[in-house]
Amino acid sequence: MSNHIAINGDAAVALAWKQINPDVCAAYPITPQTIIVEKFAEYVANGEVSTEFVCVESEHSALTLCTTAASAGARTFTATASQGLAYMWEMMPIAASMRVPLIMAVANRAVSGPIDIHNDHGDVMSARDCGWVSLFAENVQEAYDMSVIAPRITEHHDVQLPGLVNLDGFILTHAIERMTPLDAEAARKFVGEYKPIYPLLDVKNPISHNLLDGPMFYFPHKYQSVLAMENALKVTEEAFRDFEKVSGRKYNIVEEYKCDDAECIAIVLGSSFGTMKEAIDQLRKEGKKVGAAMPRLFRPWPVADLAKLMKGKKTVIVMDKHLSIGSYGPMFPEVVAAALENDSMPKMYNYIFGLGGVDTMVSDFVSVFKDVAAGKAKRVNFLGVRE
Repeated sequence: MSNHIAINGDAAVALAWKQINPDVCAAYPITPQTIIVEKFAEYVANGEVSTEFVCVESEHSALTLCTTAASAGARTFTATASQGLAYMWEMMPIAASMRVPLIMAVANRAVSGPIDIHNDHGDVMSARDCGWVSLFAENVQEAYDMSVIAPRITEHHDVQLPGLVNLDGFILTHAIERMTPLDAEAARKFVGEYKPIYPLLDVKNPISHNLLDGPMFYFPHKYQSVLAMENALKVTEEAFRDFEKVSGRKYNIVEEYKCDDAECIAIVLGSSFGTMKEAIDQLRKEGKKVGAAMPRLFRPWPVADLAKLMKGKKTVIVMDKHLSIGSYGPMFPEVVAAALENDSMPKMYNYIFGLGGVDTMVSDFVSVFKDVAAGKAKRVNFLGVRE
């Protein structure tokens, strides 16, 4: 194990990439992701990795190149944020359907318009149905760890899907925190040698990729991705167990905080989980039986784990850092659907918060629990904005 270092989230991701030493990286700079590819480009320029780095003219080109490189049999990484991910969107379901296990770091940022460079989850939520495995980090340490773990999941022969590593823009990407990386050798050994399936450059076994599908084949091919996502749950659990052995850090499909005896729990994604924990601690001092949880794995959606979490709870509050205009927050109906696996339903409330980087303080999260307990909450609530 290496010593502690002080590093920001973007540089931590780049460090993980350096230790893994992918074959290809193609990316276009965009705030707040730029530091990832800038730092990794330094590693390339200094000869610290053997990666073929391509600075393309757009994010669409970046993902097109990465999808092609991965199809050829190369371990491939990229990174983006916000409008960059939106520009890639056309290629995202294509990459998933081609079953290429490339990795993309997403520095989560609000999507225009209006133009805003600060954090919310509007970018990754627009990609939630594209067929990519999706992991979330709470802090800089986790941004590094998820970047090391992600290839173990996506490259598994029972999965073979692209993957997203999400870290909140500026809150994690630019904040310097203390973290403990693995030794480079340990990281490389954990990730393992890349063994592509059906690579295009295997000229002795020629194949075709991404051909036209008619109705008879399109649906069955999509269903294969469904089965791969189901496999990803078990594979992720195995990867987390193996990572704990080499790092001492334990991760779960759904992270829980003081939920065992809680009557009311809040479910939240990303760095806000840390803020929510402090709110829970304050409310616990007041005698309130409350808890919090974060789906570490957002895709595949961990239905069984969430259903187990919510069993016997009186109230569940779903905190969404994105708004599906004209409907609920994107996570709320999925949490409700997971609760349906149980015999009884808790009372369910949805809170939209933090859009465009609006600060959400511990006191704000405390007020959410108190408003729900006092019967002041509606089904959908907007925290920090006048309704």
